[in-house]
Amino acid sequence: MNYRIEYLPRERWKGELVPIGYTTDDYFDVSVTQSPAGFAVSFEKKPFPAPVTHSPEEYDFPDRLYADWWDGAEAYGVVLDGRLAAAIELWYEEWSNRLRVTELWVSEPLRGQGVGHALMDIAREHAIRDGCRAVMLETQSCNTNAIGFYLHEGFTLIGFDACAYHNHDLARREVRMEMGWFNPAVSGRKPSSPRKEQA
Repeated sequence: MNYRIEYLPRERWKGELVPIGYTTDDYFDVSVTQSPAGFAVSFEKKPFPAPVTHSPEEYDFPDRLYADWWDGAEAYGVVLDGRLAAAIELWYEEWSNRLRVTELWVSEPLRGQGVGHALMDIAREHAIRDGCRAVMLETQSCNTNAIGFYLHEGFTLIGFDACAYHNHDLARREVRMEMGWFNPAVSGRKPSSPRKEQA
């Protein structure tokens, strides 16, 4: 299937639902232990007893493009027959000079065709162009397919939040993971060049 990635203008795509959902057979069991010497954290891959599905319908705030709290975000994607078929949304975190991927989604018919890789290339290109020191994103410890994809794209674990979604995320086996890709040309908070606004 042929596709073209294009800029998605805010005035046309604000509020567009990004139906992120997945089914998984396994998860990373996150454990935190404390001792007099400090803390130890481990992520061990384990199978679920049965496949687990997460869908947009289970969340109070489903993912949408150009949410108000991502002021200044830019989105790119694939539009087929007037409908969104894939998208990435990027937001510049000025205080830390990092670029956050706030949304990444590829519809089922486009999966396995390099669309996800092409969208991630856009994020890396923006980071390099604008002198951002890193690209970062959020995923869940039970979304092992996504984690594998991000690792393949050169991302690594940069942190986690054990109570991002509920007070019992560790027991629920759905822990927020932060992953990041580092721009080899920039290491500090101050951008090496001013950001360019989308034309």
